[in-house]
Amino acid sequence: MPQILDALRDARARTLALLEDLDDAAWLGPELAIVNPPIWELGHVAWFQEKWCLRHLRGRAPILPRADALYDSAAIAHDVRWQLVFPDRAATLRYVADVLAEVERDLARRPPAAEELYFHRLALYHEDMHGEAFVYTRQTHGHGPPPGAASHAPGGGPCPGDVAFAGGTFRMGAEPGREPFVFDNEQWAHAVRVAPFRLARAAVTQAEFRAFVEDGGYARQALWDAEGWAWRIVTGAAHPLHWRREPDGAWSRRRYDRWVALEPHLPVHFVNAHEAEAFCRWAGRRLPSEAEWELAAGPARYPWGDAPPTPAHAQLDLAAFEPGEVGAHPLGDTPTGLRQMLGNVWEWTATEFGPYPGFAPGPYREYSEPWFRGHRVLRGGAFATRARLLRNTWRNFYPPDRRDVLAGFRTCAV
Repeated sequence: MPQILDALRDARARTLALLEDLDDAAWLGPELAIVNPPIWELGHVAWFQEKWCLRHLRGRAPILPRADALYDSAAIAHDVRWQLVFPDRAATLRYVADVLAEVERDLARRPPAAEELYFHRLALYHEDMHGEAFVYTRQTHGHGPPPGAASHAPGGGPCPGDVAFAGGTFRMGAEPGREPFVFDNEQWAHAVRVAPFRLARAAVTQAEFRAFVEDGGYARQALWDAEGWAWRIVTGAAHPLHWRREPDGAWSRRRYDRWVALEPHLPVHFVNAHEAEAFCRWAGRRLPSEAEWELAAGPARYPWGDAPPTPAHAQLDLAAFEPGEVGAHPLGDTPTGLRQMLGNVWEWTATEFGPYPGFAPGPYREYSEPWFRGHRVLRGGAFATRARLLRNTWRNFYPPDRRDVLAGFRTCAV
């Protein structure tokens, strides 16, 4: 019990720290199609915990009587969330504190049974994911870097080359009984056959992507599929989000609230799947499939083995407010020499998000099933992802046109 309590308190402290320096206007923010109003998202995090850990498990009445009408993401369309009448900042913070306090009292009364602990972990990991969303929301709105986080540590450089894999049949997905908690879309391990392939040792860098941009990659229709080209025409995109070309021809990028010179060895990020695939065609490469990515990551819990992640293994947990160079963290290499398969930036794959054979939705039915088809799988985690969330079987998913999230990519030889 102390372990889950400590984790829940840690998640809440991280959530509040990502918002406490923002003023009331920023807590609502401008209406955008890609991120939520922070005041709604904070209330939603508490509502979700209350729903599953107090109301579902204990049959409690709602702490905030109209919370369902405000914070139920399955019932409240994204584009109406700015029109809702929320409790003010102080009342929202009271609701958030009251929910956690009730959960703490409930856990103190008696240790949770295994089936009850499932819902506390569900609430914990849900909050961790929204914590990452607050990081890219700060970037989207041009707020300052997350308080208390440093810039990336210098060093690492590039990490060129490919690793060859013989392919074959392997078990993809989570094995029953191996983890104390897995999401429904990881269930369950099943045999998948993969042809031989070669995967890049590291993610594509900003310098590599700059060469694509400067070679007219965004203007060459032959490099884009029909969906990607339609997206490019509608948006007018000519380079990655948050990049700009300076009068002297150099490139810079917006890092939260300020512009910095483009760092050549950082992974390109804030790019979508369409941009990643156009780069791959330009480079004579391709995105890996989800199965190729998981086979390459290896059969252990993490790419390097079963030892828990440390800052030496991977850039996670918002230890820095941005990714590091792609050659950093050699201790986290796979036995085959792949680097940063966990942490730094999420990696787009070529695979549409869908169910594994025999899929059955978990208690939180809205987590996976509504998003099958129309979304693309990403793997690996980012610098702001909590380490406790991740393992080699963990699946993330976004629409292929999302470019505000902490995503980059690595490539396969054709």
